[in-house]
Amino acid sequence: MHRLLICILIFTSVLLMACQEESRSPLEVRLYNADQDAVGTATFKNQQDKVTVQVKVEGLEQGLHGIHVHEFPKCEGPDFQTAGNHFNPDGKEHGLMHPEGAHLGDMPNIEVKADGTADVELELPGASLMDGKNSLLREDGTSIIIHEKLDDGISQPGGNAGARIVCGVISLDEGKNETEPTDPTETNKKEEE
Repeated sequence: MHRLLICILIFTSVLLMACQEESRSPLEVRLYNADQDAVGTATFKNQQDKVTVQVKVEGLEQGLHGIHVHEFPKCEGPDFQTAGNHFNPDGKEHGLMHPEGAHLGDMPNIEVKADGTADVELELPGASLMDGKNSLLREDGTSIIIHEKLDDGISQPGGNAGARIVCGVISLDEGKNETEPTDPTETNKKEEE
């Protein structure tokens, strides 16, 4: 009887973990500029020992831009300072090239093409969408920020990446949002006609 109870508990735990994984991964987050126009998406997928992030964005200036996960699920414009600092549960220094870094939320720069778009896949080693200290969904969640300039990979506290120009809330509530955002380019086309 004791073994049967243990088997049932193990089976139930595995089933609950599988259900949690399904509801949390993949998680699509909308990205907004300072005018609250939807400019893209970031899709987070839980992998073993990391989270992958597929970023698709438009309407940015050509060149390299810093991108990070920040500690609070708040994207109040126009400067997105409500997102707080970089997500850093281990208290490390900033920068993928820093000998005492990096923040868990630090990612490589993204390169925006001449047409203002980027479509890249990045990784957050050690991060998770499941419960735990390194979860991007812990407490109420986190946010993802794109900066106006490149992250130099070592300067404190944020790589001299400049202003925060795009933000998206990483939370289960945001991932379930089914209403379609307006497309600012469609409004402009109607006004031109």
